[in-house]
Amino acid sequence: MKVLVSLVLLSIGGPALSAAERPLKVFILAGQSNMEGHARIETLDYIGDDPATAPLLKRMRGADGKPTVCDHVWISYFTGNGAENGEGFGKLTAGYGSRQKPEEDGGKIGPEFTFGLTLDERLSEPVLIIKTAWGGKSLHTDFRPPSAGPYVLSDWQKENYPRQTGHGIPKDFEKWKADKIRETGAYYRLMIQHVKRVLADPRRVCPAYDPAAGYELAGFVWLQGFNDMVDGHAYPNHGKPGRFDLYSESLAHLIRDVRRDLSAPRMPFVIGVMGVGGAKAGEDVLEFRKAMTAPSLLPEFQGNVTAVPTSPFWSEELGAIDDKYAEVRQMAYYLDTKHKDYANARGQMTSKQKREYLSKFEADLISPAEVALWNRGASNGGYHYLGCAKTFALMGQAFAEASLTMRNPP
Repeated sequence: MKVLVSLVLLSIGGPALSAAERPLKVFILAGQSNMEGHARIETLDYIGDDPATAPLLKRMRGADGKPTVCDHVWISYFTGNGAENGEGFGKLTAGYGSRQKPEEDGGKIGPEFTFGLTLDERLSEPVLIIKTAWGGKSLHTDFRPPSAGPYVLSDWQKENYPRQTGHGIPKDFEKWKADKIRETGAYYRLMIQHVKRVLADPRRVCPAYDPAAGYELAGFVWLQGFNDMVDGHAYPNHGKPGRFDLYSESLAHLIRDVRRDLSAPRMPFVIGVMGVGGAKAGEDVLEFRKAMTAPSLLPEFQGNVTAVPTSPFWSEELGAIDDKYAEVRQMAYYLDTKHKDYANARGQMTSKQKREYLSKFEADLISPAEVALWNRGASNGGYHYLGCAKTFALMGQAFAEASLTMRNPP
């Protein structure tokens, strides 16, 4: 009988641990402006318009109608503009999206909000999210991981940069090269440094941390790519297959280096695959999506790296309205430049005439119902997923689900 009892205890792992006795689960979120998150909180109501996502909105708001404050999830958010970086931290709620001042609520959400909400519901242990994100940063330079080596000029750059003529080409090539050396990997290092700083004293951010139980690096989410995708100098050969192969290689290096530098060799890694433009994205966007997905298909990353497409979360109805607003902006450009095909071909229009013409053009193109829908659901440009809270909420939830699936495969 004693042997049988011992075997049973071994099979179930002994007495169940309370939440306080289990290691703190640490998840790292990193990337550029879309990881920052540019969806204004005012667009939360749009989530409730769709019966499929209305239950998600209820999770995001308390009974008082205010954004939910997670009971068991804390966040440290390291960001900044220019040379000034800082940290905001506390219990996770809305407002940890893009911030002008790192310590102050910016009135926006990114994927971190529903990411944490999902973990709060699914995990019994306390959770700490460490988020590091800065707008306008590339993988080829700013986040370049150490094992990717120094920045290497593309063949197009080697041919054109020394001439120092042409659109976007640096006027001082020698200074550009010196700046490139200084900038390469700078934000990778900032990211790793901040994660290590938080983990040196988790209780500073997360009062529920128990040093006796310790912590576990439970997952990493990468949401970045726009600056690389639109860089025709670093990635020339528009419209050709394999244009972004170097991005795939750098991202694979990033996964390896993050795991090495944080001593977490099997930490689950989620890649948020670029989804701007949704189902109607152009050829180069589709090629970039393939490049972002590619590392997850490598044998070494099977089962521990997951690429999550974000294009299904793009709001197609808001995207259609955004296309119309793009026509309005294009018309404004033509009017300002007195383009021969438009109303001022016979002479310069006055400012008042331009405003009246543009106002009528917009009113004829975009209906009042579309304007109301846009104001309800969108708060930023297409490169920021239209600043749509519904999109960011669905992304965050999907990233959490992918992280949990890798931890506990079916």
